[in-house]
Amino acid sequence: MKILANISNSFASYYAALFLVGILATTPFSGCSRGRHTSDSRLGQIDDMLDAQLPAGSSRSKVSFYLSSQGFPVEATNDPHTLVATVHHVDTETLRPATARVTFHFDARDDLTTYELAFAPSSGAQP
Repeated sequence: MKILANISNSFASYYAALFLVGILATTPFSGCSRGRHTSDSRLGQIDDMLDAQLPAGSSRSKVSFYLSSQGFPVEATNDPHTLVATVHHVDTETLRPATARVTFHFDARDDLTTYELAFAPSSGAQP
């Protein structure tokens, strides 16, 4: 009976150690990476810019002010908890213009919860 208890304890220790190794192995990857709002590499610099200027928790008025101060047009929506804008940016690495349709999502207190970016064809009229 004592041998069975020792085997049981060693298996429990083995699985606990394996679990901790798994956690530690994934921590550097999940801890250091930022959440991306798009998988489109062409929009990476727009995502970085918006993430720096409009972090989660920003008020709707701050988002609106930022968009208008940068000359980014805002579309009318029927959802009171969303704001949609067209954001233009010149990629500093390729010197190519990029345009994104950005949908901002707000909670009941009008604080930014997240946003999504989708590639939008350039309209030619950029600020």
